[in-house]
Amino acid sequence: MGFLNNLKNSLIAIQKDLTKQVKQYKNKNFADATMAACALVAAADGNVDANERRKVAGFISSNDTLAVFDINELQKTFNTYCDKLSTDFDFGKIDLLQVISKLKKDPAQARAAIQIAVIIGYADGNFDDDEKEIVRKICRSLEINQAEFDL
Repeated sequence: MGFLNNLKNSLIAIQKDLTKQVKQYKNKNFADATMAACALVAAADGNVDANERRKVAGFISSNDTLAVFDINELQKTFNTYCDKLSTDFDFGKIDLLQVISKLKKDPAQARAAIQIAVIIGYADGNFDDDEKEIVRKICRSLEINQAEFDL
């Protein structure tokens, strides 16, 4: 079995475990933080590319992990966050990292949000350096060791 198949199987296993965890975290802070993380990863290179935005929006609407939430609300929040990043990336990034940092009080929720960000990074088959760096920043904002996620 090749590397990509192993990676895909690992991501499927992580996602199944994550789906169980997310059901426990059905709250506004977690939903907002995960959408902020999704927006940051989608715009990791400093630009909110329309194609990347569509891919992430598609992931949000079709992913079982997030099915416990109202998908329309998640999409609306994600789009609002992408718009903030489009308007002013640096200030938007600071704002979204503050949204994410609300999970700092619950390390299990924080780790689940990071896992979703990593899955978003791998969604196109290429977790690039910009995406890894934004996930590292998310880890720092949550005071979670990035090494836990092989970053």
